Amino acid sequence: MSGGEVAGILVAVFWAILVSFLAVALARLAQTLKATTKLVADVTDQAVPLLADASRTVRSAQTQIDRVDAIASDVQEVTSNASALSTTVASTFGGPLVKVAAFGYGVRRALVGRKGEDVPVKSPRRTVIVGRTVPAARRKRKSSGSKD
Repeated sequence: MSGGEVAGILVAVFWAILVSFLAVALARLAQTLKATTKLVADVTDQAVPLLADASRTVRSAQTQIDRVDAIASDVQEVTSNASALSTTVASTFGGPLVKVAAFGYGVRRALVGRKGEDVPVKSPRRTVIVGRTVPAARRKRKSSGSKD
């Protein structure tokens, strides 16, 4: 065997080993692609019903929001009607009730004043002068209750 033949055999063996490694790598890549394809198909099979359920849920939520909106507008109308009714009742009965209460208070004060019981005494009016100090003698006199 010559050196060229040995080199040819070595190159052939090297190419055989290289082709074997490439064949194994391609086989594993094919298995990975099959597994990936199956995974994508499974995810798609599961995602489509989930998306349909989500779409149904969103539609149902929109329906409920529309109902709540209608209820809120009805409550707002009832509130405005109650406010108008309250204003009407206050203006219709409020003035006469205040007058009756004032009359009753006046009658009670007149009866108490006639009997001479518990007539409140007005406290003397005090004058405040800003920036001036009252001498100590006048302070004592004012605190004893005499008038100036």
